[in-house]
Amino acid sequence: MPLPSVHSSWLPFFRKEFSKPYMAELRQFVADERKQHAVYPPAPEVFQAFQLTGLADLKVLVLGQDPYHGEGQAHGLSFSVKPGVKPPPSLVNIFKELMSDLGIAMPKNGYLKSWAEQGVMMLNAVLTVRANTPTSHKDRGWETFTDAAIEEINRKVDPVIFVLWGAYAQKKGRLIDAKKHHVLKSAHPSPFSADSGFFGSRPFSQINKLLEKEGKTPIEWGY
Repeated sequence: MPLPSVHSSWLPFFRKEFSKPYMAELRQFVADERKQHAVYPPAPEVFQAFQLTGLADLKVLVLGQDPYHGEGQAHGLSFSVKPGVKPPPSLVNIFKELMSDLGIAMPKNGYLKSWAEQGVMMLNAVLTVRANTPTSHKDRGWETFTDAAIEEINRKVDPVIFVLWGAYAQKKGRLIDAKKHHVLKSAHPSPFSADSGFFGSRPFSQINKLLEKEGKTPIEWGY
């Protein structure tokens, strides 16, 4: 089974997981779904989070749940959309909090690639979705894979900042050693919950303060 194109530091992890039976079943499921339905993101972009942020360079993990299910939206980074695609409401709220927190003006697009390249891994728990059908690929094996990825990150000696927005992401806290790593929690940026604790949580300044405390270069959030 050929491995997808990922950053070289992730290859040992991918070799291990792709040798397991659940991954063969998962890949077959996704292949069958693509024959019958539109599935997002496109196949070459499913593992983009692992292409743009190497394990060795990873400073921050922002955990999402499910890819965007509208045409042209999902491209393999949680919360992100490519230039030319209208930012969805959750991403708009992330940008509102960024402006409130650090005074950074609303970006011209919703493409978070520059964050990923600075060591902010934007990972969804489920990596594919059927068009216009949210959570349609839930409980098919992706969570096994991404839980294993979180555990791999948790094994890093170097402290990582885990950003857990909303109840779903916060359940993954069981996989994280909070004595070794930093865990930032708040409400989800969705319009349904942003007013309940996401707005005012100031995650971007908190992340940079923690990075500076660890002697690391802070993230340039504006782009």
